[in-house]
Amino acid sequence: MHIDLPEKRYYKIGEVAKAFSVNASLIRFWEKEFAIIKPKKNAKGNRLFTQDDIKNFKLIFNLVKERGFTLEGAKQKLKKNPEGIVNNIEIISRLEAVKAELLKIKNQL
Repeated sequence: MHIDLPEKRYYKIGEVAKAFSVNASLIRFWEKEFAIIKPKKNAKGNRLFTQDDIKNFKLIFNLVKERGFTLEGAKQKLKKNPEGIVNNIEIISRLEAVKAELLKIKNQL
């Protein structure tokens, strides 16, 4: 899954929800369910998500939405082998980038 977010320090919940094509309510729900999601809150109480939060959302999204894990199963997987999940997601992301580049080259031929 390719998440299209500009590089910046903090993201609002709407930006995160749009990038993952989910509702903001799911972002809030996952925040409550997964301790690795720790947004900052401004004076108004609005959530401000960091790059680390986005990386953790990618992990959760991969496990729950793409691989079909239950929430409890995803929590257990994150506890047991977080590095393995991160490596898999990074490899998939790189392969998707290579595929996109190859398709671009193919279309130019």
